[in-house]
Order: sequence, then structure tokens, then C-alpha cells
Amino acid sequence: MVVIKELLRHAHIGVTATVYAHVRLRIQRQALETLGVTLDYRP
Repeated sequence: MVVIKELLRHAHIGVTATVYAHVRLRIQRQALETLGVTLDYRP
């Protein structure tokens, strides 16, 4: 996270964390959907 902060030149790491928290949630959701399809999950 610190490396990304420095590359993007954010003044505070909190800014970087906030931005990437949304990305991580989206990626997690996609991974769960893929796993559900792979396991043939039917709610």
C-alpha cells in the first residue's frame, strides 16, 4: 500500500486505502461469483 501511495503521490495513506478498498470489494465479489458458478451453487 505504501508503494502505491508513493507512486500515485497521495499525501496520506488513508486516501490510497479508501480508493483501493472499493476495488478490493469488487474483486472479492467477482471471485465469489466465479466460485459459485464453479461449484454450481444454486441459492
